[in-house]
Amino acid sequence: MSVSDPPRSSSTAHPSSPAADAHWAVVLGVSSGSGHDIAKALAQDPGLNIFGAHRGNWPEQMAELDANIGALGRRIEHFVGDAGTPDGVRKAADLLEATVPKRSVRIFVHSIANASLGLMLPGGKGPMRQFIAPNFHKTMDSMANSFCWWAQELYGRDLLAPGALLLGLTNPISDSMIHNFALITASKAALQVYVKHLAWEMGPHGYRVNLLNFGTVDTVAVKKAFTPEKWQRFCDVVAQAIPAHRMLTTDEVGRFVSLLLRPEANWFNGATIDFTGGQSQSLLDCLLYDEWDPRVHPGAGQD
Repeated sequence: MSVSDPPRSSSTAHPSSPAADAHWAVVLGVSSGSGHDIAKALAQDPGLNIFGAHRGNWPEQMAELDANIGALGRRIEHFVGDAGTPDGVRKAADLLEATVPKRSVRIFVHSIANASLGLMLPGGKGPMRQFIAPNFHKTMDSMANSFCWWAQELYGRDLLAPGALLLGLTNPISDSMIHNFALITASKAALQVYVKHLAWEMGPHGYRVNLLNFGTVDTVAVKKAFTPEKWQRFCDVVAQAIPAHRMLTTDEVGRFVSLLLRPEANWFNGATIDFTGGQSQSLLDCLLYDEWDPRVHPGAGQD
């Protein structure tokens, strides 16, 4: 489509209208964690069918999601593969185009986590090993570049519904210095830039592009990187850095994403939306003082 093409309509079908039954959400990383609960929430409110992309790693959670969405009277279709590579995006978009009507995708959610941990210089091993070129390509493609490729495919194939929302996900660690997270923080910084530019280009056609910033959530995938004791200590420290003294849940993330489809949220565009619950850079305070630590002071933080 050329620059001279007329803008596409920015009106949005009301969820209760008959046309809403043909509307879809595209959710990448739908098999677990935030993507899983975002899909559940969108099927519930505003009642969208789900096109989910995942790598097939969590079959039990996927079966639970299928049953949940089926009970709501909505459809769910799967692309099993890597939706964060150029070839994977094209294959998934081919399947999506064969599955859903034109102009039927009301929301696209990019919830892919497929990053490499490491260091810039040699000498380490495991998560402290030196990054090599494939690590850069995999992380940036999965967590940033693929957001743009999906936007291009959805727009170019005329699959976006009037007023559609494209949503990326980020978190507060992108503003922190964690020594082996260089590629993750770089990809989140790139994603924020992409969102701003895509919002500028897609806005005249009636579409919105935003980034949702929320804190660490308890998921099966995240916990695999920790021993049970280390995970509990991590959760205790993170909770101390949040005014409510608890961590966010993936269910809360899903319900908030549903809110972003309401007309009252239409003015969000090119935005990084803060949904951290006031999470601050108070981790240093947690290191200096141990009054919060339940192992040192049982009952700390309780009323």
